[in-house]
Amino acid sequence: AAGNKKHVERERKIMEVREAEEKGQAEAMASRLALIDISIARRVGETDQLYGSVTAVDIAEFLKLKGFEIDRRKLILPEPIKTLGDHKVPLKLHREVTVPLTVKVVKEGAEA
Repeated sequence: AAGNKKHVERERKIMEVREAEEKGQAEAMASRLALIDISIARRVGETDQLYGSVTAVDIAEFLKLKGFEIDRRKLILPEPIKTLGDHKVPLKLHREVTVPLTVKVVKEGAEA
């Protein structure tokens, strides 16, 4: 049984190392993501009402263009964004690492 115990212990260490690596990667990615300006342009009506909305898919695609492969399901966006301005969208990269993204929704054609 001693050998089995050693095996379990070794497996646990491997898991801990992997967990720490994943967390470290998530933290590194979080700090890079924090530097990105997420600006998504949408057509708006006369009263600045958005035609359509900004969804998690839109945000994930924007990030993909910037070189970040993000699973859109990790974006905490209960419903699509339907207004102009800054919106906080938390991105859960790891169970212990969540980065608060700021998504700016701007008027299409309006120069920022």
